[in-house]
Amino acid sequence: MQRTNLSFAPASPAASSPREQPAPGGLCAIHQPNLFPRLTTLAKLFAADYWIVLDDVQFTRRDYQHRARLAAIDEPDRQQWLSIPTHLPSGRSTLIRDALIDDVELACRRTAGMLRQTFGTSPHWPSLAQALDPVLDSFATGRTAAIAETSTRVLLDLLGWRGRILSSSLLSARPGRSLRLADLAAATGARAYLCGTGGMSYLDPVPFAARNITVAAFWPPTTGIWSTARRLSALWALASLGPDTLASRLRAVADDHAALGAAAPELRSSATSV
Repeated sequence: MQRTNLSFAPASPAASSPREQPAPGGLCAIHQPNLFPRLTTLAKLFAADYWIVLDDVQFTRRDYQHRARLAAIDEPDRQQWLSIPTHLPSGRSTLIRDALIDDVELACRRTAGMLRQTFGTSPHWPSLAQALDPVLDSFATGRTAAIAETSTRVLLDLLGWRGRILSSSLLSARPGRSLRLADLAAATGARAYLCGTGGMSYLDPVPFAARNITVAAFWPPTTGIWSTARRLSALWALASLGPDTLASRLRAVADDHAALGAAAPELRSSATSV
């Protein structure tokens, strides 16, 4: 995990061109790139067959696009923020994909140090540290979104996810929140759009129904490791349980939602989350 040489600049691992789209069918999730995402976010993506990275919307400070809440393994109430200092070249109108890292070298060292300090005592740390190396390498891009995107991809890979990743900036879609989300989901050929709680107040299911796409609400468990899942980075659960055990928990949740997406067409008119 001692990665401070930033001479290697990998291409964005989550970018796919339209001609690389997966075969039709399955569940689609659409979400901004989040830095070491919360367990609820990671579980939603894990349950989906496709993740469309929403990289061409406005960057939001004090959100999860450039920061993650970490917690000590044995004291989950002892928490701290891991943040990547970010510069917005176009001010508040800067798109997520255009946000730049302030002081790349320092940000990389601090990130590596905080991760090691927080999770280094875990018996699963050696394998976790090796899996996180690409995240530190991605600092060389100079872009916050590349790091957030990579941090999510490596966690999904470590847990055995077999889905496909596309970028919204490479897909055509009409303007308007719900119209755009429906068009993006349709670009994958998905039969269902898997929605989290964040958009429950605004999603219009009509454009999805017009595309013959079921809107399936994502409701993760709320007890055990899930009691902190809406606040803490999934790194806490991963370091506490290990990849195999956490993957088993996520597969159970994914199986429930796969059945829901296939068997609940009534959600097309009643679900209101994104």
